[in-house]
Amino acid sequence: MAIDLSKATFWGYRRENGRVGVRNHVIILPVDDLSNAAAQAVEHNIKGTLALPHPYGRLQFGADLELHFRTLIGTGANPNVAAVVVIGIEEGWTKRVVDGIAKTGKPVTGFGIEGYGDHDTIKRASKVAKEYVQWASELKREEAPVKELWVSTKCGESDTTSGLGANPAVGNAFDKLYEHGVTLVFGETSELTGGEHLVAARCRDDKVREKFMFMFNRYQDMINRHKTDDLSESQPTKGNIAGGLTTIEEKALGNIQKIGRKCKIDGVLDKAETPTGPGLWFMDSSSAAAEMVTLCAAAGFVVHFFPTGQGNVIGNPILPVIKICANPRTVRTMSEHIDVDVSGLLRREINMDEAGDKLIESMFRTANGRLTAAEALGHREFVLTRLYESA
Repeated sequence: MAIDLSKATFWGYRRENGRVGVRNHVIILPVDDLSNAAAQAVEHNIKGTLALPHPYGRLQFGADLELHFRTLIGTGANPNVAAVVVIGIEEGWTKRVVDGIAKTGKPVTGFGIEGYGDHDTIKRASKVAKEYVQWASELKREEAPVKELWVSTKCGESDTTSGLGANPAVGNAFDKLYEHGVTLVFGETSELTGGEHLVAARCRDDKVREKFMFMFNRYQDMINRHKTDDLSESQPTKGNIAGGLTTIEEKALGNIQKIGRKCKIDGVLDKAETPTGPGLWFMDSSSAAAEMVTLCAAAGFVVHFFPTGQGNVIGNPILPVIKICANPRTVRTMSEHIDVDVSGLLRREINMDEAGDKLIESMFRTANGRLTAAEALGHREFVLTRLYESA
């Protein structure tokens, strides 16, 4: 039976800035690669915390540095995070991340390692992390309308069943959620190649269309600067080709199915930018699974739809990833990774409306606390996007 979304609610954690999250993480956030060991030591000391190690944060500059800060601050500001301990090698950049997260009103404390060393920093950070974990453990979920959910999507290891089944099922769910004021996002700029005109035609007005084409053309210019028009080792991937997709245009046509038939594209975001209102947004973003999901988390999204054909194991530390699959072989061989099986679509055992409803039902169960397959299996892929090399 279809869910009546006009009356649908979920149980989440209302944060200090009014946003509602579906998880209650206390994260230990390193500003740079040099601070990973200290962050992971705090995670080891204080059970219930989650360190997010990564390999960047030194000698970056310009737009690349701005993206680095935007991603880290957005990650800490995500409503699925209750509190944050920030650790950096030096005080200045650490304070910048702390100040950005603090604007949400949530508890956040930063520690610089220089002048203190690892032992003292870990000791002080562990004390604060313990207080945060105990405080967060008493927070209670409250009922919220569906329009307060923010839902992102990205596909991975696509094949013919993706474009015919899993991706349209996401599109069906997006159409239904869009009608009720849910904030939605899609991206994967490279995987729109050959179908960008179809996306442009879905933009709400000329202003949105111009911004979308600017983002798409910026990606094309980047490819041209590297003096190559041959992406055959990357787009489509070997897995895509094995699954029957022979060109990037075929892949794009399947990818676009995720935005449904009724949604208009209401706005365009740069990488890790936060939407300013409800509706469907396009984010300029990598097609690499872990990078794009990380950007969605940094933009503030709290649930993620991930259709896959050949099978992808992606997860994220703070953003629950719901995997949907229409390939009966993948559902059989990688069943532990699949949250929503819509392989009945290709056997004509269910229709597209029923498939979309299955995904929405899984969304509500996830929002209310059920762990996704990726969460249960411990997949915590946290990958920052880089624009160019460091100084």
